[in-house]
Parts: sequence; structure tokens; C-alpha cells
Amino acid sequence: MAEEGDAKASAALSSLLTSAERTVKLAPSRIARSKARLPGENLTRNTQVPVDRETAAPLADLIFPPETSPMPPIFNSTISAAVTSVMEEWIAPDALSDMGVQPMRTCLIYGPPGTGKTRLALWIAAQLDLPVVSARIDDLVSSFLGTTARNIGNLFAFANRYRCLLLLDEFDAVAKLRDDPQEVGEIKRVVNALLQNLDTRHDVGITVGITNHQKLLDPAVWRRFEVQLEMPRPDFDVRLEIAKSFLSPVTAPEAHLRMISWFTERATGAEIEALVRTYKKSMAVQIDGPRPLLDMLRQFATLNSARIDPERRNLLFADAGVLFKAISKDRRLGVSYEDIGHMAGKDKSTISRQINRSDEATSEARER
Repeated sequence: MAEEGDAKASAALSSLLTSAERTVKLAPSRIARSKARLPGENLTRNTQVPVDRETAAPLADLIFPPETSPMPPIFNSTISAAVTSVMEEWIAPDALSDMGVQPMRTCLIYGPPGTGKTRLALWIAAQLDLPVVSARIDDLVSSFLGTTARNIGNLFAFANRYRCLLLLDEFDAVAKLRDDPQEVGEIKRVVNALLQNLDTRHDVGITVGITNHQKLLDPAVWRRFEVQLEMPRPDFDVRLEIAKSFLSPVTAPEAHLRMISWFTERATGAEIEALVRTYKKSMAVQIDGPRPLLDMLRQFATLNSARIDPERRNLLFADAGVLFKAISKDRRLGVSYEDIGHMAGKDKSTISRQINRSDEATSEARER
């Protein structure tokens, strides 16, 4: 398709093939469906979820496999191997049982916002062919004395009745440190209720807790989770793969993708997605011709200053020669003066002259 000039179709097909290959690498090919391994009734779309007695607000949302994430987040090799090892426990549960152990039933996923924690939990549920009971934390927590603990009990009783994955997003809201001097006695009752219910569910179903604030969790809560998986910010190579995955159906030069990865130092997957979305818009709206990549990055940095690493942002708005030199010297980027010229909307000789002037200015400053 690419050779015939159909760039849009070839880019879309390439993205699908890359995603399929990544899924095959991460997901075990012989995974045992958990429906046959977990006790309980089947959840249906007509099943009534428990509600708060005072407000009648539902305590959970039901998410069924067709709606759960079909593709896993993109991780580095260490995280991918860890996730694969957990999933492989479901391949041969009988063999584990013969040795007196069971597959993982509880998992705590923590890390910065936007690193794919919720997406990973939904993908796990999809791989296990399980519906998700996703707790609505804002409705679970009540201002009425004793109501939050009762809501937690009702939520767990519901999840224990059905074959499902119980997802506790924003988990720190109900699992805070019990010795926090800023909290009143009610939080102790809430945490105690949570711990008791986690214990009763341990051998019944799968429970996944998610938090951005792991330092707020009570120590006793940590011990209830067999797997404690930290989701780090993506490194350069992972950021590059994330950018590629979000780019379809647009085709971008490899140098552009590497520059986006370089520019998004310390960014999360969600922030990289936002930048790629801006890139695609700039490619679609080219009234006066193609817009240089560096101009687009400056626009994004201006409109999203809190999302950009300060060092990268300062370089982007520094003297052109300083910026071009930093880009050319970074081995991870591996770009030529011609590549930099294309990204800056200048020719190769101009890039060379500006870098030389920057070097001369640096030498003069040192001599002074």
C-alpha cells in the first residue's frame, strides 16, 4: 500500500499489526478462562447493583468484556514480563492447586496519573473474560456516620456473589492511614471494614486496587494484596512506542517520532497522547503549508506548561543554536543536521551555522 502511494491505509494497517504483535507478546496464548475457576453467579446487564440507602446512588458500575480494554498499555520489558507472569498463573490453575497455592487474586496498581493503571486492570479483566464491578468511590463515601462502612460491606457482598473482577479505583479514598492526625475516628471504622471485606473476598474473586497516592495507604492494606505493581513513567523507548500507537492514521517521519519521545521526558502515556493529538491536528490543518515540528512543540509547551519537563521546555525556548546543539548531541535521538533543519523549517547549512555560533559564544564566555 505504501509503495502504491496509499500512505493513510498503510499507516493504519501498520498500527494494527504493531498492536497485534504487542498483544501476542504480552498475553499468554493458552490462558484459562476464569469463569470455570471462580465461584459465583453470572453477571448480566440487567443485574441491579447495590445503592446507597440515603441517596439511592449506585455504588458501582458494571463493565462487560466487549467494553473493557482490548489492548494493554505499553510498558517497558520489566513491567511486561511481570504482567505476563501474573497472567500465566491462570494457564494452569490445577497445577498450582496440586502444590497448595492459587493464582493471584489481589493486585494493587499504583503510580503517577496517566500511566495506564486503569487500562491495565480492564485489559486483565478482558483476558480473563470477566465483567468488571467498578466501585464508584464518590458515591461509596458518605458524610453520614457509619454509612461508608456499610456501603463497603454491601459492595463486597455484591461482588462476592458474582464471577467478576472488583475494581477499586482511587483506592486511597477508603484506605487511608488510620493514624493520620488530620482524619477523624470515622476513617478508622472505614479502613477496618475495608480490611475485613478484603479478607472475606480473598478466596472468592479477583480484586484490583488502583491509587495515585500510595503513601496515603494504611500499612495493613498493603498486606492484603499479593501483587503490588508500580507503574513508572515511560522511558525513551516506551514513549516512542506510545507515540507510534496513537499516531494512526497519520504517517510521520521517524525523526519526528523520536523528537516527540525526547520532548516528553518524564511525561505519562496520557500526556504523550495529548501531544500526538496536537501533532495530528497540525498535520490536518496546513493552510500555509507544513508547520515545522519545533513550532508545534512550542505551541504545545505554551498551552500545556505544567505537562512539560522544565528542562525540556527551557531548551525549546532557548537560543536556536543551543537547542539545535542539544538535539544533535543526544545519542537517543540520533538525528542529523538535515533532520533538525526539517523539524525547524530551515536548511542544513543554517543549522550548522547556528550551532557554530553557539559554540563560539560559549567559548568567549569561558574566556571572560
